[in-house]
Amino acid sequence: MARTSPAPNQPEPPIEKRLWKVATLSGMASYLDAALIVSIGVNLAIYRDAYDMGVWMAGAISAIVTICIAVGSLVGGRLADVFGRRRLYNLDILCYALGAIIITLAPDDITLVVGVLLAGLAAGADLPTSLAVVSDASPDHARGRLIAFTQVMWMLGIIVVVFVGFALSDTGMLGARLITGHLAVAALVTWHLRSRLELATGPDPAQDQVPMEKPAEQQGVALRNVWTRAALVPMLATFAFYVTWGLGANTMGQFTTYLLVTVSGASQSVATGINLACLPIGLLLTLAFVRIADGPRRDRLFYVATVLQIAAFAIASLTVGAIVGFLVFYLLYQLCYPFAGEANYKVWSQLTLPADTRGTTQGITYAVSRGVFAGVAFVTPALLDRSPGLLLWVITGCMALSALAGVYIVRVLVPRASPAATAPADLKVAQT
Repeated sequence: MARTSPAPNQPEPPIEKRLWKVATLSGMASYLDAALIVSIGVNLAIYRDAYDMGVWMAGAISAIVTICIAVGSLVGGRLADVFGRRRLYNLDILCYALGAIIITLAPDDITLVVGVLLAGLAAGADLPTSLAVVSDASPDHARGRLIAFTQVMWMLGIIVVVFVGFALSDTGMLGARLITGHLAVAALVTWHLRSRLELATGPDPAQDQVPMEKPAEQQGVALRNVWTRAALVPMLATFAFYVTWGLGANTMGQFTTYLLVTVSGASQSVATGINLACLPIGLLLTLAFVRIADGPRRDRLFYVATVLQIAAFAIASLTVGAIVGFLVFYLLYQLCYPFAGEANYKVWSQLTLPADTRGTTQGITYAVSRGVFAGVAFVTPALLDRSPGLLLWVITGCMALSALAGVYIVRVLVPRASPAATAPADLKVAQT
């Protein structure tokens, strides 16, 4: 049976600097994904005025970035498993840089859409590929912490764009170009550093339980490998957790300000201030999750956090329209989601999914979930206008379902994780 955490009374072994480098460069996929989505939202009003957009074009750009990330995850994860994760690892980040450059220099709305299409597809492709690269390079005792660190990078992507956008809010199109220009520079630097990263091919000698010679169809090349029980059960379980949890998280991420202003009657500045004040809390607690991601406290804290998270949404549902009730909910939610949210999904996926299909299977769960999120986001304003209380109760129910899926993963799938599930598939970090 695979070792998923150290003994309760033993400290977690330290992680070598070279592995943190892999986690950071791979985590840039999460940084650039989050930063792209947020930058489009921050700059949308500026684009609308500068390019004389209609409301449908403005809405289309917001939808396109989400859909492209979903499609990119689905296709990119599969291509990485078929043609090699190292190839996709370098190619998709370069395509992202090109897309960000097009967005930055776009003279009109059509060119902007082309840039968003390219950057969105590349961002989506890089997500499952980079997570698989980290997992392949990680020893058993460090895999959880290194995967969880990519969630820190995701938080940084949001925080940097929100604060830079706030600082440049009066600079118009210049500020918009600076925000997306920094994405292009970050992607090019990441591509350069990734291309110099020493990743040796071949199985990890430490994982001697894994057969050295397998037919090609057993190495993740055949799509039918995804539909085996070993891949399908953890894929469905992690998808069930992520999609139900993400419905609430995505709604709060996109519509917190809208809900505060239209339902609770807060001013735009108060609503924005609440969001900005809570972002550092999420970052610090995500860093705390990284420290425990390989230990038994990871899953123990999940039980506590997921119950409190359900309670938080129940409070929001019961006090709908009251700003004090919303503040209690939002603070409690910020304290919970780092220990019962997307970081758990990332770690559990890499612990339970077969190594050779990690890119494909996690690409599928990312893609379908993002598609669901986009569809729900499209109707959320109408639901808030009709019955905000009903929407919040539905989200509360989704959080309860995510808790059930998480408990199944913790109690059944993680203990079952075999050496084959945690062994590197096609690359590892070269010893230097």
